[in-house]
Amino acid sequence: MSNRSEALAARLEAGAKSLAAFAATLSGAEWQTRVPHDGRKIGVVVHHVASVYPIEIQLTQLLASGQPVAGVTWDAVHTMNRDHAKENDGVTKEAALALLAANSAAAAAAIRALSDAQLDSAAPVSLNSDAPLTCQFLLEDHAVRHSYHHLAKIKAALGR
Repeated sequence: MSNRSEALAARLEAGAKSLAAFAATLSGAEWQTRVPHDGRKIGVVVHHVASVYPIEIQLTQLLASGQPVAGVTWDAVHTMNRDHAKENDGVTKEAALALLAANSAAAAAAIRALSDAQLDSAAPVSLNSDAPLTCQFLLEDHAVRHSYHHLAKIKAALGR
């Protein structure tokens, strides 16, 4: 394990733990509150973060192996998020937090398995206009950042 992969994994874990700790304190009404400019319920967003970790890791592993990320568009992401919200509208706090714990641990383990050479590997990423991005950048911009991004939106929705 490289120092860089350990640092990335630790940052992902810290973000997931912060999201989980905050979400665990929410009342039932707060769990059902919709996030402004997003429209999804807070509980659905927590579950979303958890459910997307495997996809984010799969995409970074493509880059780590020198393969491009092709066919992933923002339209596809928005459709996936919309469908996820519909399918998980009634997700319980317990289910979302359990998935967040399991999937963030698996994501961190996958990150720890990456070498510095893999983190530096770059290839075109369709989600970013086919710009050649490094595996590390994609990790930081998606899997690592994801929980921090949504935690900030959730806190803002609740005025905290």
